[in-house]
Amino acid sequence: MIELLPGLPDPIVGLLASGQVTAQDYESVVIPAIESKLQAHGAVRVLYQLGPAFTGFSAGAMWDDAKLGFTHLKAWERIAFVTDSDGMRGAIGLFRFAIPCPLKVFSNAQFAEAVEWITA
Repeated sequence: MIELLPGLPDPIVGLLASGQVTAQDYESVVIPAIESKLQAHGAVRVLYQLGPAFTGFSAGAMWDDAKLGFTHLKAWERIAFVTDSDGMRGAIGLFRFAIPCPLKVFSNAQFAEAVEWITA
């Protein structure tokens, strides 16, 4: 499941993932939020937190994430990824070369720092 994080300034989209993230989560929450910011601002910053209850992504969610990223390849200004999962940190490291914007990974304990960085 994905929820929007409230209180972040434009053009930031804040996402909190918990439990299993599915393609339906992308289609009903993530994609509309990103598309709305892109229409209004032409670019977007993303704060993506995998909370302590996060258990994983479905194959459909991973596919939707990749499609979204490549569809708007030049629209990303910054991405702050917040996770305590070593596996996710490793995956981010493997695919970092394909992300054409500044990306920084934070732990859940560093959430405030992630907010500060994404809003700078």
